[in-house]
Amino acid sequence: MRKIIVSTYLTLDGVIQPIDWSAQSQDPASAEERGNYARDLLFEADTLLLGRETYQIFAEVWPTRTAADDGPGEAGVADRINSLPKYVASSTLSEPLSWNATLIKGDVPREIARLKEQPGQSIVMYGCGQLAKTLFEHNLVDEFRFWVYPVVRGRGARLFEDGVAADLELVETRVFGGGFVVLTCIPKRVV
Repeated sequence: MRKIIVSTYLTLDGVIQPIDWSAQSQDPASAEERGNYARDLLFEADTLLLGRETYQIFAEVWPTRTAADDGPGEAGVADRINSLPKYVASSTLSEPLSWNATLIKGDVPREIARLKEQPGQSIVMYGCGQLAKTLFEHNLVDEFRFWVYPVVRGRGARLFEDGVAADLELVETRVFGGGFVVLTCIPKRVV
């Protein structure tokens, strides 16, 4: 069975707003190292899973990018991300979608569970809003990659809102220059 990896930026106080915290780091060596790490994650997958907001943001930018736009450590990223099939969960979008994307219709958790059962590589989900919450609630997330930057925002959208209990196991910590840390966590399954 394929696994779903949710990859998202996160502040120390858990804010997941769609802001690129990497802009906070001006360390070029760290940027290349982070780029390599992000590239490796992308190349482990053969499918992207996106919520409406992330899809709309990505679909505006990525289709116009080419290999010439790849940053340090990102060789092949633009071509890869543009060529991968994308599945988009939304109750407000309608087909046809652009950018090699398919709209997930009906019961989203059931449709994503079916997608996981298909043969292939991992499924990567960028961003972390309502879709990630729904997948987590239905035990469909296999791994989180939290890209943590040491800033505190004090308010904003969070993956785990008040009242949500999440038992996670830290399985890897990757430290980058400039203060970035990627925490790889897997949900603990209750038996």
